[in-house]
Amino acid sequence: MNYKETKLYSVMGNKCPHCHQGNFFEINNPYNLKKFSSMNSRCPVCNEDFRREPGYYFGATYVSYGLTVAFGIALFVLLCGVFNFSAIPFLLIYSILLIALLPLFYRYARLIWINFFVNYKKEEEKKLSTENHI
Repeated sequence: MNYKETKLYSVMGNKCPHCHQGNFFEINNPYNLKKFSSMNSRCPVCNEDFRREPGYYFGATYVSYGLTVAFGIALFVLLCGVFNFSAIPFLLIYSILLIALLPLFYRYARLIWINFFVNYKKEEEKKLSTENHI
């Protein structure tokens, strides 16, 4: 399997989960705070609908929670286990990093959530399915 065919490529590259070519979010820079949450309504390449139904991305909050907890545990092990930090410096560093990483966690949560439900379709499979429907 090619890296471009994996869900990891779609999530990390801000790509459509169906064709892995079009962008999911309008801009690639998550730190453009005016537009960090602006999604395309459809894929510009394959026309996959990203808006689904109202409340569809509510499940992404659970993914976001999981990402922040995993990040917190990894940071705790690193700072407190390896570098012997106490609880107060850990909490300060964790809070600052969470605020700084909020745009990334927001985007990754939505991309992971939609990748649970939309599968990648190779170009050859797309052509075969369109030919069979004609």
